[in-house]
Amino acid sequence: MSSDADPSPPCVLIAEGDPWVRDMLREMLLSVRCDARLQVCADGSQAFAALASRPDLIIAARELAGMDGLDLLRNVRAKGRSPSLPFILLSDRSDSASVREALPLHPTAYLSKPLNLESLRKRLETLLAIGEQVTCPVQPLQPGASLPGFLEQRRVTADGAPLLADVRMAIKRALDSHGLDLKVLEGEVRDDPQITAVLIAAANSAALHRDAPVQTLLQALNKLGSTQSMNLVLGLTLKRSARLSDPALSAHAERYWRLSLHTAEYGRSLARALRLDEERCYCAGLLHCLGELAVLRCLQEWQLAGGELDEQRIVTSLREFGAAFGSALRTRWRLPLKLRELIAAIYQLGGGVYSREILAMSLAGQLARLPNDESVDKLAQNKTARLLKIEAAELGRLRKVHKPKAGATAAPSPPAPPD
Repeated sequence: MSSDADPSPPCVLIAEGDPWVRDMLREMLLSVRCDARLQVCADGSQAFAALASRPDLIIAARELAGMDGLDLLRNVRAKGRSPSLPFILLSDRSDSASVREALPLHPTAYLSKPLNLESLRKRLETLLAIGEQVTCPVQPLQPGASLPGFLEQRRVTADGAPLLADVRMAIKRALDSHGLDLKVLEGEVRDDPQITAVLIAAANSAALHRDAPVQTLLQALNKLGSTQSMNLVLGLTLKRSARLSDPALSAHAERYWRLSLHTAEYGRSLARALRLDEERCYCAGLLHCLGELAVLRCLQEWQLAGGELDEQRIVTSLREFGAAFGSALRTRWRLPLKLRELIAAIYQLGGGVYSREILAMSLAGQLARLPNDESVDKLAQNKTARLLKIEAAELGRLRKVHKPKAGATAAPSPPAPPD
């Protein structure tokens, strides 16, 4: 598949049922060949129909609905048709009988899950080898494109928040002679909203979700396991605008991240005092500004594509789209309902009967946004504190423990409640 034999970009068919693995495969492939033309399918029937496009490479899971990956490979190899077409078969089954069943069909590779990303990358680099470096410039904006229109379009497809943790350093610190220590990795990335949200969402995907919903980062890591967790975390670094490079956008991201972390810490402290689920409350606080952070990431995409950006546009975009982005992400990623309810409580209390966890997160949000020069006395008189029977003295002690360090940036104004 060299550039001399075929100068056109390669067409690659990806067939994978799990949405998170599917997305990871897509990003991995584009990181090797950014000019590749991709057809991404969720089941075997779609993949079979896509064979008509004559792909140059197929990457398919064995466990597919409709037509499994082995049958897809069998069809590709039938009657000598496309005998040399590269076909990478992925499977949850690594036993010798399963491998022997596939070998007569000559898969280019039979890779067991969880995938070894480095091994996969090397195979892709070999299969998609080119004679010279491929350059893929950022797609420019359409003539007449407006920033609100751009953000509205990205709202339903946004990749989420920018990465704030040093992912490679975190994994390096979590690796030891026995492999990846999940407890150490949790400690390294637990303050990153994007990593926390993605791992919780992936652990609750249809392929893995058989028990009670996963609602904390450590639960997600344990459900996914070492290899899959590492793959997903590393896969996040491959996405566009994974990190913010514009100083103004980075400054806003820092403020929203500090607010998220501050709310998470208050939530955990209140949960401990009230004997509630500390880690779930921490995660809810950490994730509640996910929408604003996602908007900032999209604003960088707008800027890289040639759009104009200034402080007023940034502030207006955050105010008008932050809540909508957050709601869309939490719904699309199917975060557990209980976690979403706690996040919503940070914005405002709805009607009805309130659980103690909901009240705790509402109070955590109020504490995190309380100006440094304002007393907690008024907060102690409001509905939330009174229902929890928490008095001003206790709120004062909490505030003293979690008071922002000198020089820390002020918290943003409270965003509108989510949809």
